[in-house]
Amino acid sequence: MSEGQGQVRQLRVVVEAEDFEQAAQFYRDELGLEVELDLESEGGAHVLILHAGRATLELSNPAQVALIDDVEVGRRVSPHIRLAFEVVDADATTKRLAQAGADVIAEPTRTPWDSVNARLAAPAGLQLTLFEELSD
Repeated sequence: MSEGQGQVRQLRVVVEAEDFEQAAQFYRDELGLEVELDLESEGGAHVLILHAGRATLELSNPAQVALIDDVEVGRRVSPHIRLAFEVVDADATTKRLAQAGADVIAEPTRTPWDSVNARLAAPAGLQLTLFEELSD
């Protein structure tokens, strides 16, 4: 192990949510992320830390992002940062999140890498990929 390798214990993505209650309801109640910490402080400050399972940081060059967009959506739509959640049933989760206010950018699609992926525009200005691994 090289120096510094293995020092990171957690990846936490921090998102400023203008409509905090809508975002909390969507990610906690509809997507089903478990609450790790719910803390309110003076001045109306509120943080909700949601457990999202195993975290990874996926670095992709522009050509890879374009390839993924082409397979999942059919055109270039990715912002600089996109969140991807592995789910048990991409079709059912996409329908549930659409009913909860997400805009479906691309319906669940079988990919060449043996997963079913969907793309959504979600509360707090985030673009999500939902993916269901078929080979597990």
